[in-house]
Amino acid sequence: MLLLRSLLLFIACMSLPALSLAQGAFAFGTVRADPLLPVEVTADTLSVNQSNGSADFLGNVLIIQGAMRLSADTVHVVYKVDDTNQQTGIESLQAKGNVILVNGPDAAEAQQANYSIDTGTIVLNGDVLLTQGASTLTSNQLVVNLTSGTAEMSGRVKTILVPGKN
Repeated sequence: MLLLRSLLLFIACMSLPALSLAQGAFAFGTVRADPLLPVEVTADTLSVNQSNGSADFLGNVLIIQGAMRLSADTVHVVYKVDDTNQQTGIESLQAKGNVILVNGPDAAEAQQANYSIDTGTIVLNGDVLLTQGASTLTSNQLVVNLTSGTAEMSGRVKTILVPGKN
């Protein structure tokens, strides 16, 4: 009986990290990103639409902002426009296809991602896979706050935790 209780207590303790990950924010990356840093975008082709203030980067897209890296098949960029219809910076990025987000040792994969530059928030959707050291997590959505260095997963979260390792 004592062995059974010890085993149940051990299982309960091992599941606590998974429960906290599913219910609240957790660390993402070792470096907090600065959404005010320049955004470098590299791609095979670029198509600019002056009438609506947007651009489409196609093929092997790589976005670098400080220590953060985001890659995808395509990225749609929406620019901020002032009262005189002049572009004043980037408002948001929408990445689709083979999306990979890397910040420090943490990496996430998804089908698509929306990055709001002003808030420093990236929302990844669709078959999200997050790798943190030896642990992996999957869900339908991952919201990363690059400014605070935190993230939150939702939508059927599954974790595989390796005890004693990060």
